[in-house]
Amino acid sequence: MYAEERQRAISELVGGRGRASVMELAERFDVTPETVRRDLDALERLGGVRRVHGGVVAAGVLAGAESGLGEREGTNAEAKRAIGAAARRFLPPAGGSVLFDAGTSTIAAAREVPGNLHITAITNSVPVAATLSTREAVELRLLGGRVRGLTQAAVGAGTVAEIAGLRTDVAILGANGLSAERGLSTPDADEAAVKTAMVRAADFVVLVADSSKFARESLVAFAALDAIDVLVTDAAPTGPLAAALADHGVNVEVATR
Repeated sequence: MYAEERQRAISELVGGRGRASVMELAERFDVTPETVRRDLDALERLGGVRRVHGGVVAAGVLAGAESGLGEREGTNAEAKRAIGAAARRFLPPAGGSVLFDAGTSTIAAAREVPGNLHITAITNSVPVAATLSTREAVELRLLGGRVRGLTQAAVGAGTVAEIAGLRTDVAILGANGLSAERGLSTPDADEAAVKTAMVRAADFVVLVADSSKFARESLVAFAALDAIDVLVTDAAPTGPLAAALADHGVNVEVATR
């Protein structure tokens, strides 16, 4: 097989599956790993794939630069409203406690908290806190820390330490990427640390994420799939992600618009 033919075959394989390892490709095409790496370098220059440690992913799999909260609120807004409404049934009963992560989908979930539900809500998100501050029955606690202007979320060692001292009934989290291989991920290391702490602090973890996050990976992984109990989304996952969620016992709740 000529190099051009092999590269075309690799591109088609990765495009269909989303990723492949160097060793897998070397065995499949009966060439050395060094030859595969040269093929991948050539394909990356053409823009069809992205190199990652140990292999390659389709160009659309890796999430790009982190966008601001205002920009993201206008993206998939209808889906996020539906997700927020569907997440309402996973709120704790009266007297319970819930951690709200930062993000547009978690803001949508916070908007669905009933005004007469007596719960303790704890968040690192300034917009979530602003939303819940109008609920008279909600005991609201805003976590301290350095507030990132891009996401309006409190982060830092103090924020993580504060969460580490908590034990809540529920955590409602967002993510920039959700994949079978890396689980949940986000672009910023400080926000990832806060999210990891929230996962550890909660008895029941709800991920609210629209389907644009499926099979995508951001820079920092913050939780494995088996760390979440429920995924609330706008469309059922398919392929490897669907299989991985099922293998890890994650309940998928598809919101209706």
